[in-house]
Amino acid sequence: MAQKDVGNKVPIYKLKKTDEVMKYYDEWGEDNKYDKDMEDWNYTGPKETSEIFAKYQKNKDIKIYDAGCGTGLVGIELKKYGFLKFDGADLSQKLLDLVPLGLYQSLEKIDLNQKINHQDNMYDAVMCVGTFTFGHVKPPALDEFIRITKDKGLICFTINEGIHEEYGFDKKIKELSDKKKWKEIEFFKSDYIASKDVNAWLGLYEVIK
Repeated sequence: MAQKDVGNKVPIYKLKKTDEVMKYYDEWGEDNKYDKDMEDWNYTGPKETSEIFAKYQKNKDIKIYDAGCGTGLVGIELKKYGFLKFDGADLSQKLLDLVPLGLYQSLEKIDLNQKINHQDNMYDAVMCVGTFTFGHVKPPALDEFIRITKDKGLICFTINEGIHEEYGFDKKIKELSDKKKWKEIEFFKSDYIASKDVNAWLGLYEVIK
């Protein structure tokens, strides 16, 4: 079956360079337009990932790294399940400025395509929602997520269906499984942005060290 073309469904999907993406998000954050659009589009990524994460992660007293946290939509959802300790990271300072005060213990502006400036085994879990998409973060970031996550910690993420194979995420996920760097708990196609006919692969993996 031919792969669905989703590259033109959302304007930002047409951007390929990091600086272009950052500029777009900074402008998108003006007047809180980003959050308004996410609500209008019925963007379900944060809700879907938080639900599946909470299903398997019963200990609420853990430290979570929210990679590509944007305005804090994932943190808001996780808080509903009793999780309270988050550090957030995003490429756009404008979006970080819109994160509800006190929701995250720390926020940092970084490019997740580069090495993450945190120690090995620093976090109990990593969430990465809406960040593996067109022109955004590439598959090698998964190596960094594993590095900063403790043994038996969980990594929960979405991958836009349009780049899963094009960017090589399918091969990277298999490579990490074959090398026993992690093991699959859940992997399925989620609604994501159903109103735009854009789905995403939702993955939950347990780190092995």
